[in-house]
Amino acid sequence: MAYDTQYLQEQTHRLTLDNRQQLTVSGVEEVESFDEGGIIMVTGQGTLVVRGSGLHIEQLSLDGGQLRVEGQVESLTYEDMGNRGGGGFLSRLLR
Repeated sequence: MAYDTQYLQEQTHRLTLDNRQQLTVSGVEEVESFDEGGIIMVTGQGTLVVRGSGLHIEQLSLDGGQLRVEGQVESLTYEDMGNRGGGGFLSRLLR
């Protein structure tokens, strides 16, 4: 039944942004890279790129698929799931 649990976790994806200062994301499968200017994470709904300033990860639980980020959030962008392998970290941040 591990497949069913994994499938349900991938389907549950939620974003909550409070005052552009605190972002909570569920359904996170992997954090590819992060720095103060951007975070790239893989979710069940595609690759999510968060851009901003002073970003830092306050909480990360990949077992539960939860991530909490604090800092000034300027944009949230999803990459097409078919485009997952295209481009590196810098090319995604500079789009």
